[in-house]
This record gives sequence, C-alpha cells and structure tokens, in this order.
Amino acid sequence: MEPFELTASEAAHAIRDGRLTSEALVRSCLERIEDRDPQVRAWITVDPALALAAAREADKRPAAGPLHGLPFGVKDVIDTADLPTTQNSPIFQGHRPARDAACVAIARSAGGILLGKTDTVEFASGGRKAATRNPVNFAHTPGGSSSGSGAAVGDRHVPLAFGTQTGGSHIRPAAFNGIYGFKPTWGVVSREGMKHYAVSLDTLGWYGRSVADLALMAEAFQLEGMGKTPPVTLAGLRVGLCRSPVWSRIEPAGEAALLLAAKRLEEAGAVVVPFELPEEFSTLAEVQDVIRRGEGRASFLDLYISDRHRLHPELADHCEHNHGITARTLTEAYDVADTCRPRFAALFESIDVILTPPAPGEAPEGLHTTGDHIFNSIWTVLHVPCLAMPCGRGPRGLPVGVQLVAPRFQDAALLAMAEAMAPVVDV
Repeated sequence: MEPFELTASEAAHAIRDGRLTSEALVRSCLERIEDRDPQVRAWITVDPALALAAAREADKRPAAGPLHGLPFGVKDVIDTADLPTTQNSPIFQGHRPARDAACVAIARSAGGILLGKTDTVEFASGGRKAATRNPVNFAHTPGGSSSGSGAAVGDRHVPLAFGTQTGGSHIRPAAFNGIYGFKPTWGVVSREGMKHYAVSLDTLGWYGRSVADLALMAEAFQLEGMGKTPPVTLAGLRVGLCRSPVWSRIEPAGEAALLLAAKRLEEAGAVVVPFELPEEFSTLAEVQDVIRRGEGRASFLDLYISDRHRLHPELADHCEHNHGITARTLTEAYDVADTCRPRFAALFESIDVILTPPAPGEAPEGLHTTGDHIFNSIWTVLHVPCLAMPCGRGPRGLPVGVQLVAPRFQDAALLAMAEAMAPVVDV
C-alpha cells in the first residue's frame, strides 16, 4: 500500500509508531496529485516545496497534536498566509492574505501540514463553478461548492480537507465522492478568515475517509465531549428514519441507499423507527433560502459597489434584486428558524440519531450543476451537526450515501454513533 492510500487515522498511527514519516506521506500525496489532478482538477494551488519543508520539520520534533505530520487541503475561500486565496474569482486572483484563517492556524498548531488550496464554486456561493470533476466518473459533478476538497479526499490526493456549508455545500460533495464529511454545530468552530455568504448559516466542515479521520480534526478543534464520550454499541441504538418534508425530490438511488442502511442497522441490533418532523418544520427549506438570499445581498454588496464588472452576474443579482425578500419576510424566516431550533432537540426523547439522505441520489452528469441541496438546507438552518457516510454505489456506478443528524452541540455523540454505524453501513 502506498502512503497516499492510508486514511488520516491510519497515517497518524504509522507516524506515531515510527513506521512512516510525514515527508514520505506528503511526497506520496504530491505524486498522486501529479498523476491524477490533470484529470480531476481538484486543486487551484499546490506548493510542493512548502509542504515538504513543513513535513521535514514535523519529522524532527515530537508529535504536536492529533494531526501531527498529516497533510490537509483547504477550500480556496479560506485564508492562508503563504498561499494565495482566490475565492475562484477574477477579483481575488493572486490575493495573499496577511494571516491564516483560524481553522488553518488551529490545524497547523495541531501538527497538520498545509498541502494546498482546493477548487470551489465562486465565493462558495454561485457564479463560476469549480473546474473539478468527479473522480469516479469525469463526466459528473463532484458536488459543490466544496468541489475540490471533496474530490481531493475521494481520489486520495490528501487524507483531510476543509469545506464549508451554507446550504448543502459540504455534506453533498461527501456523498457524491464516496467519503465521510462532518458539518459541526453552527458556531462551534471559528469562521474567522473564511469568506461569508450567509453569516447565520455558514459553517466550516471537514472531510476524511473514515469516522476516525473526522474525529482527529474534531479533537484538534477541541469540540466538547471529544475524548470523553463512551463508545456506542448498535444494540438498542434508536435510529429515526427521516424522509423529511422534501421527500418528493428523492431519486431511486438515494431512497435505495437510505433503506439499505436502515436494513443493515436493524439487522445489527439497532432499533429503526419512522421519524417525521412536525408540521412547523415543513417550511424550513424555504426559510433557509430566504435567509441565504437576504444575508447574501449584504455579503456581496461591497464587491458589487467596488468591482461589479468583475463580479459574476449571478452574484450581482443578489444585490440588484430582492427576489421578494423584504424586511418582513426575512424577519418571519428568522422567527421560524428560532422557533424550530429548540423544538428540534425535544424530538430526540424517542430517538438517538436521525438517518436521512445527504443528496437526492448519485451525482448529476455535467459540471454546469453541483446538484440539489434540498436534503441539506433544513439541517443547516437548524444549526445541527451532520455527518455524511458512504453506502455503496448507485445504478450508474457512482457513490451514494446517507446522512446522520443529531441535536445542537451533540457533535461528539454524533461521531461516536457514526463510529458504531459505519462498519455496518459502509460495506
């Protein structure tokens, strides 16, 4: 097995035990990128010399933290001091931030090695799509807006990568690339140094190829309960099978994956029960859209005023038209979200975790679309932690998955439940 094939947790163990050096791992990842990225196009910027120098330094010192010696990728809407941050926009080509974003600084302080910047939909919002292709089938999208990060981890260019989510930009690419993705509770990870789209929705997340990989990054961010949450057993675990209020948008491959996961969990001893959100949750997808558009206008107004000729028309449209969003409709949307969030936690008296789709089905064909975020927006506006997990392939041979959801601030518990569920679901 080549080093690039190791998961982050496997590589971390090998480095800690002296069976692998960080330099060998980084060099293997760089060779993988050189071999595959001309076709996958996951990366905007890679600096081999910078990454190798950091890896050599890591090999000289004791472990600095849970990410010691592990390379990671960064979505190119997140600031890095020693690599450009372009936002995939002509406005920011060659832009060099003065300092790392908080998440990059934390990952580095935990021993991580910055490998490069991954492609993204422009400003992680709209406009120019990433050039990235799905590594399983180049004719299909890898999802977005965290397109490059999802594809880079899926194609084993790098074991870990950061993404972001405002609607479904992080969880959906995990499903389309057959990897694990974690979107923590809104607000538990700093967004300093990350381009904002909708400030009350934007959330940083990360990708890996196992639940243990996701847990390594959660440890680096010192999420509450990490290292203290006891292991979970499937016997008696109460799983709520949630088709959600937008079930009409499901595709056969997405439904089949969800039902297969439920069947496997039930056979392993979990108690799987139908779970329906109350009626007041039925408009949350529309609520998320109203908030996203309303806050998006505020986020892009400065660029519209100063640089509208270089701002993509789709983004300029946020500023030029209100699309029926007024102070009243925005207030109503905020009020619905504020009402539903505390009620959501009370629904877990009868279940431990929600099992629901991460996307309608397999990745759509073409790069003109990143897929439908409808199965993500409800959970994003609720501010709850979500985890995408692979569950085989669909009829076109593309990855499909499932999504696990828990109440706010139950991030460590969700990771523990996912650790128990993965060996049964991802087979």
